[in-house]
Amino acid sequence: MSAILIVLFGTTILYIFAASRIEAFIKTLALQGLLLFLLILIDLHEINWWNIALLGLETLVIKTIVIPYFLLAVIRRNEIGREVAPNVSQLYALQIASVIFTFGFIVAFWAARTGTVAQPLYFGISISVIIASLFLIVHRKRIITHILCYMMLENGIFLLSLSVANEMPLLINLGVLLDLFVGIYLFVIFFDLIHAMYDGNNIDVLTELKD
Repeated sequence: MSAILIVLFGTTILYIFAASRIEAFIKTLALQGLLLFLLILIDLHEINWWNIALLGLETLVIKTIVIPYFLLAVIRRNEIGREVAPNVSQLYALQIASVIFTFGFIVAFWAARTGTVAQPLYFGISISVIIASLFLIVHRKRIITHILCYMMLENGIFLLSLSVANEMPLLINLGVLLDLFVGIYLFVIFFDLIHAMYDGNNIDVLTELKD
């Protein structure tokens, strides 16, 4: 069951690369949070129930509900619909996503052969998600999309920690989540200020900012 969930988590990369609507991106990130919660319930029996409860709170409440709701309110308030003129066409982006997704399985196979991590498939897919997030940060133009990519990057880091769950302290996950939440809050404030003065949807406007 966990293998199906982790592969489904990986396929969200393909959907995010193919989707042009910002709202679809946010809802996919919420789905990632739900899948992470289910993976915790299924696989992490060796961690005490207190830690599982905290991880469930982090994934189900914050990643799946709170942050997506917050971001949906932002894009609806600012009437943001689609990504504008990405640097890579949708077809090429989907092909790149497929390569990144396949690379994750190669990394998982290598990890299984070497025995370096407790959960090789988790490890491989997490590397794919991290690489995909960095690619989107470089090649998408909307400021709000960059915020979403950082959230996707944090999901990849969280999954990476699950791949070595026996060694990774819970404090690291909570610390990363706190950094992400504060970062998104500051990004949204920054976005609203830019939007009030410019067409704040495109990162190109940042080149126009002066002291």
